[in-house]
Amino acid sequence: MNCLVNGAAGESLSLHDRGLHYGDGLFETIAVVNGEMPLWARHMDRLQRDARRLGMSPPEASLLRDEADRLCAGARRAVLKIILTRGAGRGYRFSPAIPPTRILYRYPWHDYPSRHAEHGVRARVCELRLGRNPRLAGIKHLNRLEQVLARSEWEDEHIAEGLLLDELGHVVEGTQSNLFVVRDGRLFTPALSYCGVAGVMRGLIMDEARRLDISCEEVTLRLGDVLEADEVFFCNSLIGIWPVRALGEVRYPPGKITPRLSRQVRRLLQGEAVLS
Repeated sequence: MNCLVNGAAGESLSLHDRGLHYGDGLFETIAVVNGEMPLWARHMDRLQRDARRLGMSPPEASLLRDEADRLCAGARRAVLKIILTRGAGRGYRFSPAIPPTRILYRYPWHDYPSRHAEHGVRARVCELRLGRNPRLAGIKHLNRLEQVLARSEWEDEHIAEGLLLDELGHVVEGTQSNLFVVRDGRLFTPALSYCGVAGVMRGLIMDEARRLDISCEEVTLRLGDVLEADEVFFCNSLIGIWPVRALGEVRYPPGKITPRLSRQVRRLLQGEAVLS
C-alpha cells in the first residue's frame, strides 16, 4: 500500500474532481526519515493556512497524521505527498457543501547526488517569468504550469536548478526551491508578496538564522543582487540546502554562513536537535 484516497487504499479518483479540472487544491511534499516526518508540524501549519486562504475546509491534522503513519511506518527514507482538492464538482463556482478530496501518496526517496549539498550546484536564469498574483502568493497550490515550463528550458544534467524572476524582473525562487543570498554577513530571501511558494524549509532557515544571531530579512531582490552576492543557496524540505557555486558565468567561492546553516538543518532533519 502506497496510496490512500479519502482514507481508503487505492489510486482511483473521480473524473469530476476539481483538482483535475481546475487545479483547485494544494499539496505538501514531506520528507520521511526512519518512519518519522521531522517537519510535520510546519507542513500542517502551512496546509491549514493555505486551505483557509483558498476557502477550503482542511481535514483534521490528526486524521492526516494517522493516515501518514499507516503509509510510512518503517520507511527508512521516503517522500510523502499530501494532496487536498476541493472535491468533485463542475463549474468555477463551488459549493462549500462538497467534501474535499484528500490523497496521500508515498514515493521512493529521490537520491540527489551528495555533491550538490557538499560542493554546490550550477544553476541558470530561466527565461520564463512568473505572473504576479498577490491573492495566490505563497500558496503551494496545484497549478505548477509555470514551474513545468521553466524546468523544460534545459536538458544539461550538470545544471541542477533554475532561478525564476517575475514579470517585473524581481527574483522570486527556484523552479523547485526557495532562494537565499548572503551579503556582508547578512542573509536575505525574496519577499513573496506577489508570487512564489513560501516553503517550509525557507521558514525553518529563517527561524534558525535568527536563533543563531544571523541577520535575516525578506526583501525585494533584483538579479544583480544575486549576481553580486557573497553566497547563494537554494533550499526545500527534501534537498535541505544546496549552495550555488555558479549561476550562469558567475562563480561563488565557498562561504561561511551557508555551511553553518546547512549543518544545522541536517542536525534538525536527522533528529539530533530540537525543531523550533
